[in-house]
Parts: sequence; structure tokens; C-alpha cells
Amino acid sequence: MAQIINRGKNIWLVRIYMGKDSTTGKKIFNNKTIYGTKKDANTYITDVSHQVNTGTYIQPSKQTLTEYLNNWLDTAAKPRVSLKTFVGYDNMLRTHIMPVIGHYQLAQLTPLDIQKVFNAMQARGLTRSTEYTRTVLRNALQQAVKWGMLPRNPAQDIEIAPRRKREMSVLTKDEAIKLLEASKDNKWGLLFELLLVTGLRPGEALGLKWGDIVDGKISIQRTLVRVKDTCELKEPKTPRSRRVVPLPSSTGKALLIYRKQQIEKRLAATQYNNMDMIFASDTGEPLYEEHILKRFFRPLLEKAGLPKIRLYDLRHTCATLLLAAGTNPKIVSERLGHASIILTLDTYSHVLPDMQQGATDILERVLYSQEI
Repeated sequence: MAQIINRGKNIWLVRIYMGKDSTTGKKIFNNKTIYGTKKDANTYITDVSHQVNTGTYIQPSKQTLTEYLNNWLDTAAKPRVSLKTFVGYDNMLRTHIMPVIGHYQLAQLTPLDIQKVFNAMQARGLTRSTEYTRTVLRNALQQAVKWGMLPRNPAQDIEIAPRRKREMSVLTKDEAIKLLEASKDNKWGLLFELLLVTGLRPGEALGLKWGDIVDGKISIQRTLVRVKDTCELKEPKTPRSRRVVPLPSSTGKALLIYRKQQIEKRLAATQYNNMDMIFASDTGEPLYEEHILKRFFRPLLEKAGLPKIRLYDLRHTCATLLLAAGTNPKIVSERLGHASIILTLDTYSHVLPDMQQGATDILERVLYSQEI
């Protein structure tokens, strides 16, 4: 039994009788406001009736989106992701979703409601945040489908403009040499040198311990992760991130000298937490990457007249220099700890044209430069 009640121009209230509550005996109705023609209202009745008959009907929840997302964060997200990832999820949802459509009932949320949120974010230039937030919200609402709270995911097919690929910032060969020279007088210059010559991620370098260096090779076994004031030494990013990277002999010698100096400072210190970290504060604690970047790396770049880059861009510089010098991409991929060589080739595709020319020059010498 169903009723269609006109509430104005192209506005219809649909009331579908769903039976009686088994406990109270009270009649239960599915009430839905349809914006459109009367035919649209009848179509809704047909759809709901079909769901009831096939056992796929889900009783609309009065829970708001904010209430649901808080529950999802605590129940589904927190137990299965890292603290850093969880904080990212939480910040995105509380910044961009909850204040705008968090008061909507979960069952009443439509793709159009969500699309408007992301359109507004992109209009403000938040392209990267839009992409990330869409992924988080889509995952959260997909869980609602699995929990039987929604018949379908309203965020599943939301469209956003593709994000422009960030132009990679790398140092040239001459600039890299200039950086090494300038780093000699910097407190954390050896860290910058290590990032440049090994291609390590900053978190991997900051998570190194002296026991990781054996026979002139560094074993990558952990990464330093910071979330606000919380510090964690965690497993590397991917299984392939566990790797061994040979050190240039010059860097190996510099590390030996640095270790001797560190031991002397540790013995002279009144308070030192010896965690065996290669790069540590004056009290032995792990370093803050952001602190190193702002207080030491950026001033060094400015003083040396070098481009403003991130610490992570030293990793890109290492890969680019190796590829440009003709190093096999497979070797570079293993050095960086990439999941596959495809990722390496895709990331550093800007170097490939020069490599192709080099390959052509080799064929020229092999096939056409023979003496007659």
C-alpha cells in the first residue's frame, strides 16, 4: 500500500506501508520526498517494492553522516591503518565533509550532495585534497553498504577534475656538486649528502641505526614516522623498500668520522638516550624532519644560491642523475625501493628521451663505425 501526496510544483511525498513493528505493533511507513514528476514518484514506489520482495530493502537510518563517520573512524579505520594515515583520514573528514554535509541523514545523502562539496573544494584550488578526501569518503560509505546501512554507495561515481602531475624539482649535476660542497659546513650536511647519494626517503634516513651499516652498505629496515608529537619507527613503506644500498666510499668515510664525533658528544652529555640512531638530537632522540627542513636545509639552499626544493627531492635528484648517466633503470628501481620498475620509468619518464638518444648513439658506434 502506497500514497503519493502532492506538496507543491514537482514535489511529492511518497508514503509506503512497510508493515507493523513486531514489538510495539505500530505501523511502519517509508516516507520519501521526491523532486520531479509524479512518474518519478511511482518509479520510486516500484523500486522500493522490488527491494522488499527480493529481500534487499534497507530501512533508512536516521543517523547523520557525521555520526556515521565518527563510528567508521573508530570502528573500521583506526584498527587497520597506521596512526599517521588515521590522523589524515580524520583531518580530511572533519575539515571538508562534516562541516558541510555532516548534518545530512546518512540514508538521505545523494551523489549530487557529495558532488557539490568536491566541486567547491576544487574551485578553491584544493585539487590534491579533493582527490584524497573523495577516496576516504568513498571507502567510508562503502563500509556502510557492507554493514547493511545503505543500499548503494552515493560517493562511488563522483567525478573530479584530474589532478595535474606535479612538476618534479631536481638538482642538476653541477647544482648537486654545489650542494655537497655547501653541506660540509652544515650541522646536518651529512644527512643531506646521504639522501643525495643513496636515494633514500627522508623517513628511511632518519630511521637508520648504526647497526644498519655493514661493509660499506646500508640496510634499510625501518622508517621514522611522526604524527604531531608522536614518533614511531615502523616497517618500510613496501616489501621492496627493505633493501641494501652500497655507499660511495667518500660518504662511508664521512660517516666513520661523524660516528666518532657523535660518541664523544654522547660521553660528554649529562643526559643522552642512546637509541643507536645515526642521525639524532643532542639528547639522542630521533629528529624532526620538518625542523631539519626549515632550520637547516632551506637556509643552506638559499645561502648556496640553489633552487628551493624539498628533502624528498634529493631522492628524485639521485634517480635522475643515475638514469641520465646511463644506469640501468632496474638498478635505479632497486636502489629506490620501488614496488616495480614500471613505477620508476613512469616517475622519471622525463629522463627517458635522453636515454633513447644515448641508445641510438651506441647503435651508431656498434653498427656503423667499424673500420674498413
